Amino acid sequence: MDLRKLKTLIDLVSDSNVTELEITEAEGTVRIVKGSHAGNIPNLGMQTFAVQQAPQSAPIASAPIAAPTPSEAPVAEVSVAPVHSIKSPMVGSFYRAASPGAKSFVEIGDAVKVGDTVCIIEAMKILNEIEADKAGTVTQILCENGQAVEYGQPMIVIA
Repeated sequence: MDLRKLKTLIDLVSDSNVTELEITEAEGTVRIVKGSHAGNIPNLGMQTFAVQQAPQSAPIASAPIAAPTPSEAPVAEVSVAPVHSIKSPMVGSFYRAASPGAKSFVEIGDAVKVGDTVCIIEAMKILNEIEADKAGTVTQILCENGQAVEYGQPMIVIA
């Protein structure tokens, strides 16, 4: 429905004594309801919860943090490998394998090199192979097979 036509209908309902108007056209159905009267609205299985604000309490003074004493044992440093996410370059459907019965391109724990195919994204009936842009080990697969993905959405984590 044309936006100007919709605005005109809304103006007509708001200026009249009509409380509800429903129009069906080839493009679809539009329903305009004037005001919100709780008694006139049917229960659609939604629940209403009352939100009560917690009373303000006096600010809590924080105790000063003591500096560690030299007698404490030093903490061992742990080196963590940097993680890298392979992100979706487009909107589409994520697939782990080339066909439904085929073996997945990668599994958790697999080593990948730059250029290895890690998944497929189907966009507009075109299958696009997504390649690893960093070498490492697959630590997480964040998408399910057939899941819709957005542009820039992390799909696979490599460490």
